[in-house]
Amino acid sequence: MNFGTLSDHFAGAGAKYLAQVEVNLRVSNQHEFQGIGAFRRILGDTHAPVEFPATFYWMDDLEEDNPLAIESTCTWSDVRRGSPNRSEYRLYYPSGTEPIVHRAVAGDLLIIAKTLEQKLLIILSPAGTTAAQQLLWLFGLNPDGNQADVQPVTARAGTLPGVATRSILADLGIDLADPVPDAFSSLIERYEGAFPTTQEFSQFARDSVGDVDPIDEPDETLIAWMDREEALFRHMEHYIVEERLKRGFEKEGAVVVDCATKFFLGVHNRRKSRAGFALGHHLEQVLKAHGIRYTREARTEGAKRPDFLFPGQREYDDAAYQQSGLMMLGVKRTCKDRWRQVLSEARRIDHKHLLTLQPSISVPQTDEMQSSGLQLVVPKPLFPTYQQAQQDWLMDLAGFIELVKSKHKA
Repeated sequence: MNFGTLSDHFAGAGAKYLAQVEVNLRVSNQHEFQGIGAFRRILGDTHAPVEFPATFYWMDDLEEDNPLAIESTCTWSDVRRGSPNRSEYRLYYPSGTEPIVHRAVAGDLLIIAKTLEQKLLIILSPAGTTAAQQLLWLFGLNPDGNQADVQPVTARAGTLPGVATRSILADLGIDLADPVPDAFSSLIERYEGAFPTTQEFSQFARDSVGDVDPIDEPDETLIAWMDREEALFRHMEHYIVEERLKRGFEKEGAVVVDCATKFFLGVHNRRKSRAGFALGHHLEQVLKAHGIRYTREARTEGAKRPDFLFPGQREYDDAAYQQSGLMMLGVKRTCKDRWRQVLSEARRIDHKHLLTLQPSISVPQTDEMQSSGLQLVVPKPLFPTYQQAQQDWLMDLAGFIELVKSKHKA
């Protein structure tokens, strides 16, 4: 994703850490964010109060599909506007937003992002979480202690893959509009406007990407394949939903609510499950290109099924096979708190690996992974979303492949 895409939606954003007086009812009940004079860069320095439409979000690392959100308003005002030589800006929030605002505690992160439509996104997130780290990375912000950081959103230099930003923006109700891939019309024609199987879809996506090399550039290739499949999927989904809406959900003149509900539930479930399958399919093709032996979804203790077991099921079941030669790789499009599931998937393997496309996982969480004997594998193009100390620990896909090859000869 080119950072210019972000500037198609946002004019600017700022971040600060909350003080007790802003969120603790025992200290104050003024319904205002304070110490944000620096936000004049994006909210303006007019002395008259300005009301903005706003959506308030609570974002944390729990497993909910969508963050808690409340549609409301807020008012930007200079409380010293009667003084010719002083200004002191506050952002006032209505009492209806308390279910979100009062989830926060002192030290939590506040991000205020202004869209091109002059709407504010008021995002609160626990400090030190993956959600907070992702938001700071997304907007290029670095608040320090009591000092807010406010930046206009511009087309910054450099390109990062869409997979690094799309899931974060989706939680904020923003869908990155991809250009229609050249292969889309062929996809519609080949499968007559219906979704093919996940394997067929992934194969079609790979075939439509030309200049990639899974041997010399496995990390970049995996990202390119995933980006293409996600773009094709979104356009196919839009096409199918549009066609279904044209036909409507009517029977004998009455709207069939159950039929419509079932259809859109299917759309939602397919969107959730497809990404994980796609990542596994594309990774498998990279491994095959390198001639690596593996068993996909092998069975281990307690009917556990690790995504990839090296060199395979037979060796794992052979008690005489050296444990040092066994490896496993879990695959999760996003980790959140589910990375712990991998720890119990193969008892004979002490040091486990997990591949993810989730950007900017928090330092406390990667520290916990490391102490639990789990090595995170992240495609190299996603490294810049992590802090430097984390990057020194991360393993890219090329490095993982070389490690497997060093243990197992094809």
